[in-house]
Amino acid sequence: MPKQPSGDFPFPADADRMHRFDPEMTGLILEYVAERLAMHETSVDGLGDRRHLEQAVAGLIGDEPREASAVLDIYVNHLANTILSADSPRYHAFIPAAPTKASLLFDMVVSAASLQGCSWLEAAGAVIAENQALRVMSDLAGLPASAGGVFVSGGSAGNLSALVVARDTARRARIQSGLPEVRMRVVVSDQAHSSIKNALNITGMDALIVPTLDGRLEGGVLRETLSDDADLSDVVAVVATAGTTNAGIIDDLAAAAAVAAEHGWWFHVDGAYGGAGMLSRHLRDRYAGVERADSLVMDPHKWWFAPFDSAALIYRDPRLAKAVHTQDASYLDVIHEDDEDFNPSDLAYHLTRRARGMALWFSMAVNGLDAYRDAVDHSLALARYAAARIDEDPDLHLIREPDLSVVLFRRVGWLHADYEAWGQRLLHEQTAFVTHSAWRGETVGRLVFLHPATTTEMVDEVLATLG
Repeated sequence: MPKQPSGDFPFPADADRMHRFDPEMTGLILEYVAERLAMHETSVDGLGDRRHLEQAVAGLIGDEPREASAVLDIYVNHLANTILSADSPRYHAFIPAAPTKASLLFDMVVSAASLQGCSWLEAAGAVIAENQALRVMSDLAGLPASAGGVFVSGGSAGNLSALVVARDTARRARIQSGLPEVRMRVVVSDQAHSSIKNALNITGMDALIVPTLDGRLEGGVLRETLSDDADLSDVVAVVATAGTTNAGIIDDLAAAAAVAAEHGWWFHVDGAYGGAGMLSRHLRDRYAGVERADSLVMDPHKWWFAPFDSAALIYRDPRLAKAVHTQDASYLDVIHEDDEDFNPSDLAYHLTRRARGMALWFSMAVNGLDAYRDAVDHSLALARYAAARIDEDPDLHLIREPDLSVVLFRRVGWLHADYEAWGQRLLHEQTAFVTHSAWRGETVGRLVFLHPATTTEMVDEVLATLG
């Protein structure tokens, strides 16, 4: 008999009841998942009413258990249809998602097996798999064999982690050269993603903003802006975007890379949405210069067709990231005994992490990269189809020819309220989910195409409502 604890800490009876296998609940959930995966076209779903939702879940969590079927019914009948489905082929707002069936299924494996990916010691198999997927992405970008990285939660986390490395690497170099501490600056365009601004705020750096004429960071304007600056000694990095979120514009990466190299600055490429465009059989030359990046972000949960939440953060030299992000603690010494290992926890500001890159790895292996190329090219073809249809309509005006799969346009005579009403009508009718955006201070229409199951007929349905 084990010795019983004394005092106020007796062993509770049946303490492991939450952790025992429940075949009925398992069957219930797997049946729901199978039905969801079998849908030919995922519905867009809609918005939620706060009062109704609060009433639906009122008192649901208490001291005593509830039947899993009853809780699942509340989700299915009250919650699910108020969560907009970013994986619907009719979802054309923000940046959609379209995870492959293989990636969704393997994400279940990651969750069901409680796979984490913190260190080589704890998760060698997960690290090997994730690194293989990262190698595919690095090779696509033309980065050297030494490149490596980690999967983080999203582009914002990736951009922040990369800019921390840029800052601290420059700070170390200044100290070694005997230069004083300064508040550092980073060169960005006026179309850089909002997460870049947030990252600079968090890291205590400022933006040196380069204006754009057509939304694209151009080499000539970049150099002119820098020449107008009296003192560039506090600049440490250049950030370029491979596919801006609002308009899908690819910056002049080659020019940005050249400027960074001339000054000895870090070169970061934010390809969270648009980096996957390198998969296209027709656009790879537009990304010239990305191979010179010191750090690169691409989000698998966007155009690489993986589930939320997954962003690939890749470094040209992971040792620089390891020097910055490794967390030292006595209980962590055991995972740092081999200096040759790059632990995922050492390459970004996180420590604990799930093996969020394994769903992409499984899908890449199962489907093959040609399937990814076809899916990306389908999105590009849809954008050009929509742009051509808009050009044909005298009531519509194309803002610019799409670089990737984002289409901006204006409806002649419409004001902000008209675009808003249009989006609400389309969602109410379940025709599509669209949201308006802004271009140079003007409210405009915006369509994003990402799902390979979106058809030209669906596009026509949306455009027909603009008449």
